[in-house]
Amino acid sequence: MDLRIAILPGDGIGPEVTGQAVKALQAIGQRFGHNIETTSHLIGGAALDTVGVPLPDETLQACLESDAVLLGAVGAPKYDSNPPKLKPESALLELRKQLGVFANLRPAFLYSSLVDASPLKREIVEGTDILVVRELTGGLYFGQPRGFEGEGADERAFNTMAYSAYEVERIARIAFAAARKRRGKVTSVDKANVLETSQLWRRVVTGIAAEYSDVRLEHMYVDNCSMQLISRPRDFDVILTENLFGDILSDEAAMLTGSIGMLASASIGGRKGLYEPVHGSAPDIAGQNKANPLATIASVAMMLRYSFNLAQEADEIEAAIRDTLDLGLRTADIATAGSTILSTEEMGDQICRRLLLVASESRSLYSV
Repeated sequence: MDLRIAILPGDGIGPEVTGQAVKALQAIGQRFGHNIETTSHLIGGAALDTVGVPLPDETLQACLESDAVLLGAVGAPKYDSNPPKLKPESALLELRKQLGVFANLRPAFLYSSLVDASPLKREIVEGTDILVVRELTGGLYFGQPRGFEGEGADERAFNTMAYSAYEVERIARIAFAAARKRRGKVTSVDKANVLETSQLWRRVVTGIAAEYSDVRLEHMYVDNCSMQLISRPRDFDVILTENLFGDILSDEAAMLTGSIGMLASASIGGRKGLYEPVHGSAPDIAGQNKANPLATIASVAMMLRYSFNLAQEADEIEAAIRDTLDLGLRTADIATAGSTILSTEEMGDQICRRLLLVASESRSLYSV
């Protein structure tokens, strides 16, 4: 296949982790004979510093003309006082809107070799395998009106949370279809005891569930879900929720896996798929070659699976991550007693090495 990928390194550790993900992408392409063309474009703070806007027209056009998009991270403290349209994060929201990606899939899977890297007890987190399905283009992040008004002590800020039945229905179908391929359970998370949007959400999801009699549905308030995720994570299969709740809960779920540096994501349902690690730009460790690239590499696996239907290639990348971790190779954020700590680049090299090995080669070649 010919694969055209737009790479948006972004800010902070974004260029470092996307660099390793591109190496893995090229390695899997070499392994399976695919021609992979990547082009790099500005976004976020890097674009602000260079051309004065967070999402240049050239970047957006390149994304629309590509087959899929891989994003690193956006944001840095230096931009915190910028007006809303000149914040790096506004580029990500606008990109999601322009691509039309309404479904964000965030797997929270705990590799057996990382059980002791989680801050929770082994008996609680062992076996955790959750898929968070987050609605991505509605809710507070996109609702209108929004803004500021008044001055001094009378100044107020406001946002609008709004959902249509259609928006809820289409994301619900994504979640139920995913549950059919997993363990057959959907936990729909809302705040229906307080919010009208959640009351609509619950009513629509319940209606869609009737079409999926083989999938079990439970409803849960978001505050209760945040507690249950920590106390009994193995009881969750697919979590379906709206934009803001999904943003928060998926970051919480990241800690079940040992580090937010392990969480990949896929944003699908629109014109092109957008793939990115869940972690942010982490400016405190940027440029130090110590960031964990595994979430970004795993995002490439999701890209191959969802945008190109290349399941075997995706499986190979995920197996390479598992095998690398099984050997005790770690970046600093997931290091445990007795493990070997690698730099960002070294971890990327180890993944690529496994991807290029033929199946008959000995595991003894996997040593550092």
